[in-house]
Amino acid sequence: MSRDLGSRLAASLAEAPGVERVIGVDAVAPSGPALATLGRTEFVRADIRHPLIAKVISAARVDTVVHLNVSATPGLSGGRSSMMEMNVIGTMQLLAGTQQATSVRRLVLKSTTAVYGSSPRDPALFTEDTEPGATPRSGYGKDAVEVEGYVRSFSRRRPDVDVTVLRFANFIGPRTDSPIVRYLSLPAVPTILGFDPRLQFVHEDDALDVLRLACRGQRSGVFNVAGDGILLLSQAIRRAGRVPVPVAPPVIALLARFARRSGLVDFSPEQIAFLNYGRVVDTSRLHDEFGYRPAHTTAEAFADFARGLSAPLPPESIQHAESLLLGRLTGRAVTNA
Repeated sequence: MSRDLGSRLAASLAEAPGVERVIGVDAVAPSGPALATLGRTEFVRADIRHPLIAKVISAARVDTVVHLNVSATPGLSGGRSSMMEMNVIGTMQLLAGTQQATSVRRLVLKSTTAVYGSSPRDPALFTEDTEPGATPRSGYGKDAVEVEGYVRSFSRRRPDVDVTVLRFANFIGPRTDSPIVRYLSLPAVPTILGFDPRLQFVHEDDALDVLRLACRGQRSGVFNVAGDGILLLSQAIRRAGRVPVPVAPPVIALLARFARRSGLVDFSPEQIAFLNYGRVVDTSRLHDEFGYRPAHTTAEAFADFARGLSAPLPPESIQHAESLLLGRLTGRAVTNA
């Protein structure tokens, strides 16, 4: 509830006809601007890692539980250890409370396509049933794999509850704050020499629409959520008006360590793998079974984000910088035609 997506979803549901009551839970109270938009949403200050969450669910006779608090940002969660505890332990406590509440009829989980990992053995498209080429061993992806495992166990124990798992591609848009957004906002964007991964994005407004539909309708199952089409990393950097800085693979670990310590970007091992190999998912099930087609393609979602970036560089400056870098790498001068 203290983050943009949670407060916007709560406000949207509170305005919807037929919704009797909306209760938002967070360990941190929403800020002033967010509070002003929440309408009749009731806020309960509680930590989902605490068993108290079960009393909140049962006392209010909640029928729909929406779990948005699987975080990808260690900096906003108090560090990696705190993030893992909130993601994994918090989910366990939330599901335990949900399982005990006989009133619950629907569970919606905001998951991530990071559960598929990134490796050279990946297929061209991940479907919801595809096994990952390399299961994530650290970070957000590993947490999401564990969280989905707990949700599957919950579903077996409570077959009467409709469970919807939404595997979102990277969110992007003018409001989004995430590791990939911070990375692409750097004036000079380090890339891994010899790699140009394929990327997918989902616009933050489309993500909100999908969550709202999942809360209100009979849409059980696992669904990949991403905008149509892809962007290469090189295209994204150029469209953002940034300068790519190719870095040799052995150096990227040192650069990542510096970036983490400086607080610029959280470069985890899983994110380095993502910048090597990328990740693209199939969204046919979202279109055909869930009944939703995102209003923004991947390119359109990225363009909306890029419009809000400060001081983009003109194309000729980027070409000049790229020529200088290429000249240093090849040992000879390069001129633009």
